[in-house]
Amino acid sequence: MRTQTILNKALFAKQGEEFAAVTLPHTWNNLDGQDGGSDYWRGHGIYKLQLPAPTAGKRQYIQFDGANHVATVSCNGKELGTHKGGFSTFRFDLTDVLKADGNELVVDVTNEECDVYPQQADFTFFGGLYRNVSFIEAEPAHFDLMKCGTNGVFVTPHAAGKTRIDAFPVNADGCLVQCVLKDAEGNEVARETAAAEEHTVVVLDVENPHLWNGLPDPYLYTAHVSLLKDGEVSDEIVVNYGYRGFHVDPENGFFLNGKSYPLHGVARHQDRLDMGWAISEAEHAEDVALIKEVGANTIRLAHYQHAQPFYDLCDKNGLVLWAEIPFISVFREGEDAKANTLSQMTELISQNYNHPSIFFWGISNEITIAGESEALYQNLCELNALAKKLDPSRLTTMAQVSMVPMDSEHVYITDVQSYNHYFGWYVGDVSENGPWLDEFHRKNPDRPVGVSEYGAEAILTWHTAKPESHDYTEEYQAYYHHEMLKTFATRPYLWSTHVWNMFDFAADARDEGGCKGRNNKGLVTYDRKIKKDAFFIYKAYWTTEPMVHVCGSRFVDRAPGQRDVIVYTNCPEVTLFVNGAEVGTQQAVDHMCVFHEVALQNGANTVTAKAAGAPDDTISLNGVDKPNESYVLPQEETEAGNWFDELGNEVKMEFPEGYLSIKEKLGTIMANEEGAKVLMELFEKLGAGSGMGKSMKNMMGMIKGMTLENILTLMGNKVPANAKGYINSLLTKIKK
Repeated sequence: MRTQTILNKALFAKQGEEFAAVTLPHTWNNLDGQDGGSDYWRGHGIYKLQLPAPTAGKRQYIQFDGANHVATVSCNGKELGTHKGGFSTFRFDLTDVLKADGNELVVDVTNEECDVYPQQADFTFFGGLYRNVSFIEAEPAHFDLMKCGTNGVFVTPHAAGKTRIDAFPVNADGCLVQCVLKDAEGNEVARETAAAEEHTVVVLDVENPHLWNGLPDPYLYTAHVSLLKDGEVSDEIVVNYGYRGFHVDPENGFFLNGKSYPLHGVARHQDRLDMGWAISEAEHAEDVALIKEVGANTIRLAHYQHAQPFYDLCDKNGLVLWAEIPFISVFREGEDAKANTLSQMTELISQNYNHPSIFFWGISNEITIAGESEALYQNLCELNALAKKLDPSRLTTMAQVSMVPMDSEHVYITDVQSYNHYFGWYVGDVSENGPWLDEFHRKNPDRPVGVSEYGAEAILTWHTAKPESHDYTEEYQAYYHHEMLKTFATRPYLWSTHVWNMFDFAADARDEGGCKGRNNKGLVTYDRKIKKDAFFIYKAYWTTEPMVHVCGSRFVDRAPGQRDVIVYTNCPEVTLFVNGAEVGTQQAVDHMCVFHEVALQNGANTVTAKAAGAPDDTISLNGVDKPNESYVLPQEETEAGNWFDELGNEVKMEFPEGYLSIKEKLGTIMANEEGAKVLMELFEKLGAGSGMGKSMKNMMGMIKGMTLENILTLMGNKVPANAKGYINSLLTKIKK
């Protein structure tokens, strides 16, 4: 039988520096990757690990559950190989290089830019051996440990009970493969044995299987697949799996086991405050618990393969998953880069094939942000074809950037697809989401469409009674998400919706809302300690256990004109009390009650909401005479007035040959000293009023392949109507 020992001690040094003892999992960016400045260290880290003494007559392997981006592994001075991809499991065979004792493993890990994806994205690329490293011993006859980081056994269940097992034994001449299926109670429900071949296929039938039915009933079976040699078990793999059927209807959304099952959920990044990606199973479990608490039934795992313990938790908790590769934001032409997308897709599907929680394979995210090309289109088509070949039982999907045209050929590559829309944050107004979705559905009635990202930033410091986009207040974020929920509630054709994001996460290039190094769109803070008010409007919509939540617990000081009290609830009505005295009772409308200009005494007040069957919720507010100015994000000093007013009306646009214009790509303009000066001034001016300028500056690396004209279109009503003409008139005075 095989044994697996987790190695938790290592010596670590950045290249050229002295070694120091560290505990695995480990990342060297847990602090500098979250503090802003876009200057976290990206380079080579060297790890040295001492291996256990090998057992005579067995085979030995080293397993890495995640090493970002590229890892080159040597043992006792002999190079074993290099793995390219920061999120998947990989192994090397140690057997022929081990000594009786005193074996040293050296791992060179780099998160430098290379042909490995992700190339560039709006999150920190933490370096290191940030997931478990294990030493494995197995009998000579075993299930193939070198098969793409898998356990060598694949289970394909069908809702009617037919169960196919594909097993890949090695050194198994004369052996048997025994398959025993058991229900959740441990009762044997089927058994078959077959002669071991290089690829052994066993088909079993389970009568009237208990279906894996999402959150209400995530029922799991186990497949016990053993390799028998001379009647003894030489190796055994136990796989949790589930029987389920599903389909997506372009008019009525997602169906699970023949019943409508609207998918509403969140996206998740894996990093934590002061930990980066080097987290434990306890952190994974806490994330799942919070996601279940908010009432989500689906998770989009952004933007890479997540850890196996997280998939296991989702299997057991009934969460429907979208799992994807980090083919994101920046497309890099060339065979090496394309090969990396294909290898990462192969590893993602192979290593996670047995998880019943996974329903969708994602082939890319916003990969056309710098424009479409034939090479990119072909790469995506190859990825889709590969996914369908490796796993015909699931659907493929992709997340489109907002500006992808409704009739683009990219819309038709995968089985289903979604859009990342930020109307109300990066673009336009929140009210534009519904009409856009309706127009897409009208033009593409046979194409299932969902919303794969939507969100707004909230930093707990800032508060207002009159929320507006890019004020970074908790109140605007809550308003925005409530409007999105109302939009989704009347559009059953959406096959899924995923909030961006469940948790705040590190993005070291960001500097927004007075917070460096962070994307603050989470419903929960980076440390998982505070649930923002927006969390509770989702809970009100998505859960049935009676609840009330009084918003504004951090908006403590309330002057006249700031004393509306908002309550979220899934109950029919709410009664509000201030200092023990009843204020009134309101019927909930769209899961919300608004008590206008509640009378507060000067100083401290206790505000309590009550609803039948729900625990009371209480916050403390201070009645003050004047608004607390510290609740308002300070604006950067800029020139007064509208930069574009000097030209008044829209300027006729001309594009003289040999000169810059808004038709040029952002990268081309920025490479020109005079052009860069114009654009930087533009972003500063825009940033003063809306926050859009700073957002665009932060994303400049990803959008440098887009034309300035397209970028200004993306910014929508965040810039004046005459902006394009004015900027173009400045650029056309600059020679290329």
